[in-house]
Amino acid sequence: MKFAPRVALPALIYLGVAWANANAGMLTVQVTDAAGKPLVDVVVVADPVSADAMPKAGKAADIEQRGLKFLPLVSVIQTGSRVSFPNNDKVRHHIYSFSPAKKFDQKLYSGVAAAPQVFDKPGTVVLGCNIHDRMVAYVKIVDSPFFAKTDAAGVARIELPTPGKYKVSAWHYNMAAPAAEQAVALKVEATAPLSFKLAIKPPAAESEAGGMGGY
Repeated sequence: MKFAPRVALPALIYLGVAWANANAGMLTVQVTDAAGKPLVDVVVVADPVSADAMPKAGKAADIEQRGLKFLPLVSVIQTGSRVSFPNNDKVRHHIYSFSPAKKFDQKLYSGVAAAPQVFDKPGTVVLGCNIHDRMVAYVKIVDSPFFAKTDAAGVARIELPTPGKYKVSAWHYNMAAPAAEQAVALKVEATAPLSFKLAIKPPAAESEAGGMGGY
């Protein structure tokens, strides 16, 4: 039996950014779980509150299959980006998504290039493989061009080009629902840190971890 994974809503914090000058500033975000342990692969996005037309997607992304896994596990891209799925395994894959933000299926043969997929709606996409049920990956599609993932230390760094107000969100694919939300108004220097503490669900049971099918 295949199970539909639950997708949590992001935690939100509102940040009024006042840089020391009009040049680019670096937003540094620390993300931990409820026990204070750093969280890797958290998607952090900074949305300008009063933005002019934001730059359109210009970068392509790859999500490869290697060792019967999707790599990386979590990707974040801007709306309109193209994603290629190189199959670097010795076996065939048949990947798919039933997520509202991007529904598709695609057969991928070892060492054979396949047409990229265009992700043209914001949202969360969960990827699976019809042949290998334990394969799973997550794609976060966002309108803002200002985003990053946390590293092993739970830190994400986003370069912001102009001063102003930004809505900053933090999302983890295994967040507990409902997500915590904060609304604060801060004035920070370019090096001032921001932090999130997220509640994470316990790991799924072995029988549930593999299938994504209904999603």
